[in-house]
Amino acid sequence: MSAPAVRNVRVRRARALVILDPGPLTTLQDLGRPGWAHLGVTASGAADLPSLALANRLVGNPEHTAALETTYGGLRVRIDARGADGAPGTVWAALTGAPCPAALDGRPLGMDVPFAVADGQVLALGAPVAGLRTYLAVRGGPEVPATLGSRSTDLLSGLGPAPLAAGDVLPLAPPGGAMPGVDLAPRAALPRDFVLRVVPGPRDDWFDAAAVAALYGEVWTATSRSNRVGVRLAGPVLGRARAGELPAEGMVRGALQVPPNGQPILFLADHPVTGGYPVIGVVHAADLPLAGQLPPGAAVRFRKPR
Repeated sequence: MSAPAVRNVRVRRARALVILDPGPLTTLQDLGRPGWAHLGVTASGAADLPSLALANRLVGNPEHTAALETTYGGLRVRIDARGADGAPGTVWAALTGAPCPAALDGRPLGMDVPFAVADGQVLALGAPVAGLRTYLAVRGGPEVPATLGSRSTDLLSGLGPAPLAAGDVLPLAPPGGAMPGVDLAPRAALPRDFVLRVVPGPRDDWFDAAAVAALYGEVWTATSRSNRVGVRLAGPVLGRARAGELPAEGMVRGALQVPPNGQPILFLADHPVTGGYPVIGVVHAADLPLAGQLPPGAAVRFRKPR
C-alpha cells in the first residue's frame, strides 16, 4: 500500500523537505527492494541508480539513502534546516542525473556538486537539457517508513510512498557519516542519441530474421507513452516467425518485450515481474541507467555486446 507523506506545509519542522510543486512527477527512490520477485514484487528503486548513489555520496549519505527522483524537472521544494534549539541552520544537498537549470532562492546552482542550503530557502528546477530524471539528495535523507526494506515508490504495484504532491512534508533524518570534502564529481554528458547494448533472447527465435535485423539496424524513438514501468518504442514492426502466445514467464529490468503490434517495450524499474509476450532481447545491465534517462522523442539504437 502506498504510504502518503506528511501533509502539513504550515508545520515547520527542524529539518524537512516541503514540496511546493512536484512538477510532472517526483517520487522518493532508493536502491529498491530486490529479492521479492517470488512474491510478485519488483525491485523498483531509482531509474538511474548510479546518479542516485552519486547524489548521496556528495552529501555524505550511505548510497542506499532515499532521495527525490524528479521526472522532467519542475520541482520546487523548500528546505527547512534548523537546529535542535530552533536556531536557523544549513543543510547540504546535491543534484545529479539529468542536467537542468536549478536555482536556490533565484541563485543558479550547478549539477554534481554539494551545496549548502540555509533554513527556508527554496530550490527550483527547470526542464532538463538532456536526459529525463534528476536526483536531489539531502544530507540525512527523508525519514519515512520503509516497505519491504525500501522507501522507493513503485508506481505499478503501489508499494512505498505515494508520488509527492504539493504540501507534502518529508522530515529529514540526522546526518550520518562525515562530508566527503568533494567539490565536484565530473561525469560524462548524457547523449541526445542513445546507444544501448542488447543481449539477444530469450525469445528471439519467435521473430523472423527481418525483425532481428531491424532491432539492431534501425533507429527507434522513445515515445511519450512511457513511465517508470517501461519505455514504449516506435519503429519498424517486428514480425514474428511463430504464431500463438507464451505462458506468462519472468520479466527482468531491461527486457525488450514485444506485444502483438510489433513495437517493443523496454522495461524499467517498476516493470511487472511476469509477462506473456516474447522478449526479443535484454538491455545490458551496464546500460540500464542510460535507459532510465530516455526522454520522449529520443533516438535509440541497439547494438549487440562485443
